[in-house]
Amino acid sequence: MSADVETLSAEDVPAAASSSFYAAMRVLPRSQRDAMYHVYAFCRAVDDVADGGGSREVRHADLERYRTDIEQLYSTGRVTSRTRDLVGPVNQYGLLQDDFIAVIDGMEMDIVRDLRAPEWKVLDLYCDRAASAVGRLSVRIFGMEEEAGIELSYNLGRALQLTNILRDIDEDAAMGRLYLPKEALRDAGITETSVDAILANPALDRVCRGIAGTTRKYYDRSEAIMARTSRRTVRSPRMMATVYRGILEKLIARGWNAPRVDVRRSKRTVIWALLRDGIF
Repeated sequence: MSADVETLSAEDVPAAASSSFYAAMRVLPRSQRDAMYHVYAFCRAVDDVADGGGSREVRHADLERYRTDIEQLYSTGRVTSRTRDLVGPVNQYGLLQDDFIAVIDGMEMDIVRDLRAPEWKVLDLYCDRAASAVGRLSVRIFGMEEEAGIELSYNLGRALQLTNILRDIDEDAAMGRLYLPKEALRDAGITETSVDAILANPALDRVCRGIAGTTRKYYDRSEAIMARTSRRTVRSPRMMATVYRGILEKLIARGWNAPRVDVRRSKRTVIWALLRDGIF
């Protein structure tokens, strides 16, 4: 992990962020926007540890430094280069230690061993730690009521993470990872254990379409929650849902048979989401 990741300021983070994230955060008031950038920088940093080079032992030790720093920030108030930009958001928005630790736990799952065809319950735990925990931090900054915020984090976090999994299967395979659940592969008659063989199997399309159907339901539930919530507090998550649901629909239209054409967000979708949720 490079030192410049540890010391990102609120002004620096947008350059490293995805344009859809940046657009979704730009509609927030300055204090909320800066808090989100700092949380995002922390999550990106621990994700870079999990996906970076070096041995598992080195990456795990690096991740443990983040865990220790978070624990000490909450227990003693000790601040390090890894946590100094979190002090303001933690104090202002009441961000919970457990949610930061959950994000670290999620990245640890990728370090202990490369996830390959995990059981659904393991994949769901990974989605909760890697995405829904970030959502729980975010909804506090957005100002959502606690019950609705937790419910939205649960559903939208899983929707976004599963969309990423369905989009990035080839990229993940290059790192020796396969997040598609074991039960779905088995039900489709895929018995190979090699990641490359699984991705070349014609039944992969059936597997991914089934997961896409589950993902659509998470988006549907998220939209229902946001529809009954103060519009002011859900502008950013609504934009993220719009953009990533657009990616999911493009993936479904493309299918998952090899060779797979890369699918990314549409600038038109981002602009539409910004106009709809950022202005009107």
